[in-house]
Amino acid sequence: MKGMVFNIQRYSVDDGPGIRTTIFLKGCPLRCQWCHNPESISPKKELVLHENRCLRCGDCMKLCKNNAIISEDGKFVTLREFCLACGACVELCYAEAREIVGKEMTTAEVMEEIEKDVVFFDESGGGVTFSGGEPLLQHEFLVELLEECGRKNIHRVLDTTGYTSPSILERVSRSVDLFLYDLKTLDDEKHLAYTGVSNRLILENLRRLAEWQKKVIVRIPIIPGINDDPENVRKTGLFVASLGNISEVQLLPYHKTGIEKYHRLGEEYELEEIAPPSSEHLDEIARELRNHIPVVSF
Repeated sequence: MKGMVFNIQRYSVDDGPGIRTTIFLKGCPLRCQWCHNPESISPKKELVLHENRCLRCGDCMKLCKNNAIISEDGKFVTLREFCLACGACVELCYAEAREIVGKEMTTAEVMEEIEKDVVFFDESGGGVTFSGGEPLLQHEFLVELLEECGRKNIHRVLDTTGYTSPSILERVSRSVDLFLYDLKTLDDEKHLAYTGVSNRLILENLRRLAEWQKKVIVRIPIIPGINDDPENVRKTGLFVASLGNISEVQLLPYHKTGIEKYHRLGEEYELEEIAPPSSEHLDEIARELRNHIPVVSF
């Protein structure tokens, strides 16, 4: 099978146990306003512009057959509504000011990349992590990769929003050794406002994984002013504790490292005024969650 991959990150130590290779699959049904990988959202290839590298030579404009590049005030502007992300201008640009994000790969091609790191997996107790975007959006491709990893005794982690049908979740879960499950907020109105979808299916699917006795670590992005209030933190701790067999939560503090990516994609970032949470505030959140859950880290 073939799928759309936008990054392969080696020597990851934050995406599950041991040293891991993280495969980032493109496409996500959520639109989280704090997403630090905006290039992961669209399931299609996208053009990324590094304007600071542009030499203003104009070769890209001359080459573009779809007239998606125009000259304006001494600069060359890409009209994204006309851009086909064909990659012709990328190959031409020796200044590397233009880049295509997203590559169609076969299962065999992805497995070849994964197997290069098996020695590190064996020595560290690591393996492969499938992330995104939302990898369940490409569930057929994902299942084939998970099953192939299983045949080769490679530990498999799935980093997921949980936003998928119960039937897809059940099928995929048979081949996953550990879930890293994102939990944004228990407040459904806020969840809808800041991610574009309700949290009901996400909470129901987390309950299902707990009922199926799957190994799960809940991961909570801490976004100041959105989900870090004491009431939401308390309710989140109570909810996770009520599931019975989930004993670990990881806090993911908000950061601003992805803001420049929005500009490169020609998009606006809506949360520029938010500052990352302090260590003291993270400590407070962790202490409250430890009243309900044994292991809380950040």
